[in-house]
Amino acid sequence: MSIVVAVTKNNQTFMASDTLTCFGDSQRVANINSPCEKIRRLGPVILGSTGWAIYDDILDNYLANNPQPQLTDRKTIFAFFMEFWKALHDRYTFVNDQSQAKDAPFGDLDSSFLIANANGIFKVSHDMNITHFKQYYAIGCAEEYALGAMQVLYQQDGDAQSIAKQAVQTAIEFDVHCGGEITVLKVQ
Repeated sequence: MSIVVAVTKNNQTFMASDTLTCFGDSQRVANINSPCEKIRRLGPVILGSTGWAIYDDILDNYLANNPQPQLTDRKTIFAFFMEFWKALHDRYTFVNDQSQAKDAPFGDLDSSFLIANANGIFKVSHDMNITHFKQYYAIGCAEEYALGAMQVLYQQDGDAQSIAKQAVQTAIEFDVHCGGEITVLKVQ
């Protein structure tokens, strides 16, 4: 379980996340024993993920064996995730096709992704819908707490980095599935 946030303010963009490792609802692993990095730098882009932890391993393997994706706008992000979706079925055959709704016409990644770059913040939903945000967004089990914090903090004098960190801290305070240290990366 995770929280990942991204904030753009005054021409600066930061992404932040917690680092807690959880195994379901019953086991939390101490951060010092197993810190979990939920955001990664891909050149000028920062990519964050929430959902099944195995996606981090799959994504790392996929990125190591393919050219670095551009991920600059909705079109290139969607194209990347279409290729990733195909690889999930062709190369990672243990991944099931599923959908959260029985009658949904689309498959389900069963994870969400947040991308931050010089063009803004992009959410990739579990159904691969791409949404562009200009100010901030959050994904993960405590996204409602982080979004509420960012709504209030964004109107104040704080910078993007402090807003992102405070939003993750708020999520950690109110959701037992978030915790550990806070990781922060800046979009170059």
